[in-house]
Amino acid sequence: MDRIPILKMGPFLLVTIQVDLYDRLALNLENDLITMVSKTGARGVLIDISAVTIVDSFMGRILGNIASMSRIMDAETVVVGMQPAVAITLVELGLTLQGVHTALNVERGMDLLYQKTDILLHQDEEEEEAPEQDPE
Repeated sequence: MDRIPILKMGPFLLVTIQVDLYDRLALNLENDLITMVSKTGARGVLIDISAVTIVDSFMGRILGNIASMSRIMDAETVVVGMQPAVAITLVELGLTLQGVHTALNVERGMDLLYQKTDILLHQDEEEEEAPEQDPE
């Protein structure tokens, strides 16, 4: 059965969709992503759809479902790389994708996830550089 890879990048999950999604693959992605959010405690999900050329109402609903389920599990969802034709189609279909944040590209999407989750971008580095305090 086909699966779309889900990568963990720090506190976030990254999904790059390189193919047009058919219904079964979209449902598998929805299930796999929510399972990974639960397993990893991820605070955000970034979905790159820059290679997607066709979106129908089912795919729009799947993206909305992913965002809603992730939000219930304390994770934000950002979709990046949307082609103009995809955006036009979503508007024409009347799909608002509630709970889905959007950004132009992966870099801006990651910045938005850090902003939405209040996670410091270089938190680990700052903790290492901070001088230790004497416990008195």
